[in-house]
Amino acid sequence: MAYLIINGYQLPPPKRGVKPTVTTVVDAGRDANGTVVGQRIGRDQYKLDDLEWPWLTAEEWSRILSILNNFFVYVTFPDPVTNKPITIKMYPGDRKGEPYYVDGNEQPTHYRDCKFNLIDVGE
Repeated sequence: MAYLIINGYQLPPPKRGVKPTVTTVVDAGRDANGTVVGQRIGRDQYKLDDLEWPWLTAEEWSRILSILNNFFVYVTFPDPVTNKPITIKMYPGDRKGEPYYVDGNEQPTHYRDCKFNLIDVGE
């Protein structure tokens, strides 16, 4: 299985250094004694930071960007909690990549340092 699958599309392996974050959402405050009073809200949520590809063809980067153009996407990745694949609804953060090689028509043929992150919508 690919490390990252978005809407059924298997992405090329990202550069080492992906940082999955697991967040427990809590509604909390402090009582008159200063003790934390709170409760967990929903399930743990995920964020995939530092998804990066040092080198992609223009076709690969365009394909990834077009998949993310739907905004809400279904992402399958290894859950760091269970070490098993999980599929959740996410949305992308900023996407950026540097055009590197350009053909005779001034069209990029390759990109480098392609990056984005994915954030759990909580559903």
